[in-house]
Amino acid sequence: MKFYRKQPIEAEQFDGSNEMIDKYELIDAGTMLGTHHSPELYLTGSGKVDVGDWIATGVNDEHWTITDDVFKKTYAELPVVPREIACLIAQAKRDDDNLGLILSATYSGIWKASIGDWTVTHTKTFARAWLNGYTVEEDK
Repeated sequence: MKFYRKQPIEAEQFDGSNEMIDKYELIDAGTMLGTHHSPELYLTGSGKVDVGDWIATGVNDEHWTITDDVFKKTYAELPVVPREIACLIAQAKRDDDNLGLILSATYSGIWKASIGDWTVTHTKTFARAWLNGYTVEEDK
């Protein structure tokens, strides 16, 4: 069977800095053993984190390491959408609309021009944002 991740994760690339060592409470650079957390929350594989590896944070604030090559094969950044597109997605989901209905409305010209034009031009990004989540574009 194949599975997909239900929730986006937060992750940052380990740079070996003292700031990151302190942030993740690493005993020393090169290990993920925390000073007050149980080791099972931190360890995958050897539990060692090298510069360039990623430290991921799960929904329960647990951390694990992912090598850079595995991370790049497994994860992609969430799409960035304009604020009005984020509002459209949020409202449509609150109303229990489905993606097909929203895209049909887009191609029928129901939305104001800025929303319709963006959605038509960025249909794949819109669908990814709908399914996987998104980041809202900073105001200019």
